[in-house]
Amino acid sequence: MKTRYEVLDGLRGTAALAVVALHLCEVFRPTAAGNPLHHGYLAVDFFYMLSGFVIGHAYDDRWPQMSLRQFFGQRLRRLHPLVGLGMAAGLCAYVAGTRWLDQPPAPVLLLAADLALGLLLLPAPSLPGRDGFTFSLNGPAWSLGQEYLANIVYALVGRNFSRAVLTALVAVSAMALLAMSASRGTLHLGWSWDTLWFAPVRTAFPFFAGLLIQRCGLALRPRPAWLGGWIALSLALLAAFFAPHLAGGGRIKANGLLEAALVIGVFPLVIALGAAGEARGAVARLCRLAGAISYPLYIVHYPLVRLYAGWVWTRQVDPAVELAVGAGLAAALPLVAWLALKVYDEPARAWLGARGGRGRPAPIPAPETGAAPSTASPG
Repeated sequence: MKTRYEVLDGLRGTAALAVVALHLCEVFRPTAAGNPLHHGYLAVDFFYMLSGFVIGHAYDDRWPQMSLRQFFGQRLRRLHPLVGLGMAAGLCAYVAGTRWLDQPPAPVLLLAADLALGLLLLPAPSLPGRDGFTFSLNGPAWSLGQEYLANIVYALVGRNFSRAVLTALVAVSAMALLAMSASRGTLHLGWSWDTLWFAPVRTAFPFFAGLLIQRCGLALRPRPAWLGGWIALSLALLAAFFAPHLAGGGRIKANGLLEAALVIGVFPLVIALGAAGEARGAVARLCRLAGAISYPLYIVHYPLVRLYAGWVWTRQVDPAVELAVGAGLAAALPLVAWLALKVYDEPARAWLGARGGRGRPAPIPAPETGAAPSTASPG
């Protein structure tokens, strides 16, 4: 039986909760400099690194007995049911906003095109009120599109990379990531039409770095041992997300250097420590729960947050009421994610597995990534 990395499960949940907090804060503080989680969108990059690690752990030794068709079938069964649910939730939230919150409506054909392309995880024209979005109905879906691309590259060529080739790829992609981040001043890229071409650069390093960590067996056991536990590593992640936003212009921007350092230097260390970390008793159960709801939380929260944002932006409501409703939404979203998992996702995957005749797919985690420029970003 393969090792279950319960601390990494828990960290995936921590990162998903950070994305939810980021988007809720963006309702009132839409810029990265003003948001308390200045670098919360880097949770997407952490998801990619976790994904590379776990893909290698789950599949590297199975290829002699597994075809490409089986691999892609398992990945689709694992990821795509919630993609559909997220797009359906996004459509409902968008229509509700146009009917009850005075938000601009979209032509029916444009709305239908966005839904169809979104279900295929393909970028679509931005809808009114979502200027610049590549996935207007559910912004975080952009990162799932990149996850699919990374999985395709892994299956077609990456699974055969030697350790030396993989190390070279990680080094080159790290330099590309550093150059991009330093010149742009941020890694908050890839989710909008004007930064779409940066998305593969943002994805390549963390995904293949996670794969390299797994293949090299990098698991660090600190002393004392609690430094490799879920609570300590969650605090390290949160410290990275809450790190100050650095000002400064010029050709090389300090904030971009900081974010590249977090992704290239800190996140691999967190994963290497988490891979050796242990969780027992109630903490282990909490880690498993956090990991289980992390993907549904990531993929279904944004439409509800956008609906809440539309209410705040279009209605004159007492600030105390706005905050109380926001707090209630924050508390409800993990329950919504758990219901999505139990009532929809797990039964859908079981049904698809039975129809495919392949049995149940391996329990593989998925990212949310991970990410509107003038309002709120999809993470």
